[in-house]
Amino acid sequence: MEAYSMRDVQALLGIPRTVVTAMIAAGVIAPRRGTRHEYRFSFQDIVLLRTAQSLRESRIPTRHITRSLRRLQGLGEGRPPTGLRVTAVGGDVTVHDRQGRWHVDTGQFVLDLDAAGSDEAAGSGAVVDLRRPRKQAPPDDPVTWFDHAVSLEPTDPAGAVAAYQRAVTAAPDYLDAWMNLGCLLCEQGRFDEAVTRYRVALEHLPTQPMLHFNLGVALEDAGARREALASYHACIDLAPDFADAHYNAARLHEELGDPHRAIRHYNQYRKLEPVV
Repeated sequence: MEAYSMRDVQALLGIPRTVVTAMIAAGVIAPRRGTRHEYRFSFQDIVLLRTAQSLRESRIPTRHITRSLRRLQGLGEGRPPTGLRVTAVGGDVTVHDRQGRWHVDTGQFVLDLDAAGSDEAAGSGAVVDLRRPRKQAPPDDPVTWFDHAVSLEPTDPAGAVAAYQRAVTAAPDYLDAWMNLGCLLCEQGRFDEAVTRYRVALEHLPTQPMLHFNLGVALEDAGARREALASYHACIDLAPDFADAHYNAARLHEELGDPHRAIRHYNQYRKLEPVV
């Protein structure tokens, strides 16, 4: 069976590493590990990642994509989403099968308002939105600002960043808002800004291992490997069973010339995530 490296995947699909790791963390794909414990992706993984990338190009947020693909894997007695036609309609993830086109998250069917029923119309089904316009979020309501930010991500990423910032300003301990804000900045290639936001978040939530882990990823993307390593160790101190933190720490120790500590973390990773 042919296997692809992370570099192969990025070269083939033009997909950011943050999106690939989000798909792995969500359980949408489960690549094997190579002899040096690097990710090795199957052809089915490539197909799923290509689907994710096409949805991203339709301005669907990464978290929405991973949630929808994960939900789709649980439908139809485990039928994999690689066997379905998955597209974006109206900012939502939809599936086209023998019964028609329907929204993954709600199960509702999408109406095709083109009477001609052409292939082009079938690929761009119309959605009748009967919801009332969203009211302006009050400045002191972090949950409303969070929801508003999520709704803005597909069409106005800059506005989404501002809305997430309003949410965490109103509620500095709002973990989900900090996580979404940092991930969104990383998706836009704004790694230094993501690092700054994660560090502010940790001033309010110092015992959240995911914040330390995501800070490590952002630091790596920004080219600060030693600082990233310190963040992965901070994550491990709080959550010793955080397998991906052990793996990333091992990889960085190896790259930075400390093979003994690398082996120690690789061994711990193998205990937590045995290679099959």
